[in-house]
Amino acid sequence: MNGMFKDIAEIITQAQNTPPLRLAVAAAGDALVLKSVRKAAELGIIEPILIGAQERIKQALAEISYNFPGEIIPTSSASASAHQTMELIRDGQADLPMKGQLSTKEILKAMLAQEYGLKTGNLLSLVTVLSLPENRLVVLTDGGMNIAPDLQEKIQILNNAIVITRALGIDRPKVAPLAAVETVNPAMPATVEAAVLSKMAERGQIKGAIIDGPLALDNALSSESARQKGLVGPVAGKADILLVPDIEAGNILYKALVTCCGLGAASLVYGARVPLVLTSRADQPEIKLASIALAKVVVSYLAAKK
Repeated sequence: MNGMFKDIAEIITQAQNTPPLRLAVAAAGDALVLKSVRKAAELGIIEPILIGAQERIKQALAEISYNFPGEIIPTSSASASAHQTMELIRDGQADLPMKGQLSTKEILKAMLAQEYGLKTGNLLSLVTVLSLPENRLVVLTDGGMNIAPDLQEKIQILNNAIVITRALGIDRPKVAPLAAVETVNPAMPATVEAAVLSKMAERGQIKGAIIDGPLALDNALSSESARQKGLVGPVAGKADILLVPDIEAGNILYKALVTCCGLGAASLVYGARVPLVLTSRADQPEIKLASIALAKVVVSYLAAKK
């Protein structure tokens, strides 16, 4: 697909247009996860490999009447499932990992274990793509990994988000570092760091993006709100990436937009050699399917760059 993706449906369509990737699902005994895996397989996006407690996986498959035709690899614990998943990735027997019914800590520990060669030295961060009502996508980061990132960590979080945004067809994304106000206030560290990030981008210290902030959420997304406040910068009302100040702000914003506003979404963890499909346990199968599709689009984009 040429140009920018306009919504989550276009990401899923694009993921269908390339040969299926092998998705290794760690601790796969979860009906919601398996619903999304089944749909992704039916659409030709992936070929799933299920890893975990065999009886639990079979029970979950039966719960959703999924006559799974692929490979199930039995393991004795959630930790063993995570390590088996990364071993498959390392050995070229799988292309993408997905988190099933285990903690984020467990799967990340396996992913970063030295023996699998997936660690790059870059910070891992959660990158979420949201489908806005006005038929465009916006990237939200980081609402699930880094608790209270400092300036250097925010730079790495942004670098990860820039890669994902480029995979969505936006070559030079507009970044809004979010805060409660649009002016720099020394008593509000998020506003100071937003201004520093903006200046660093202006001077080429952060490449591949236009950054202007601090901006409040309404002024980052709504041109009308920006006009009412007299904001005329290059990002106001047109943000492609929303950089939240901390995990609480990101988590609350994500859940408000998805749960209360019903926005479509897709999430992955980026920063290692392969993206990790990771969503909230409470996320619906539609979001998990979109996350699988997003990871595949990113992998295809990275492969094309090599």
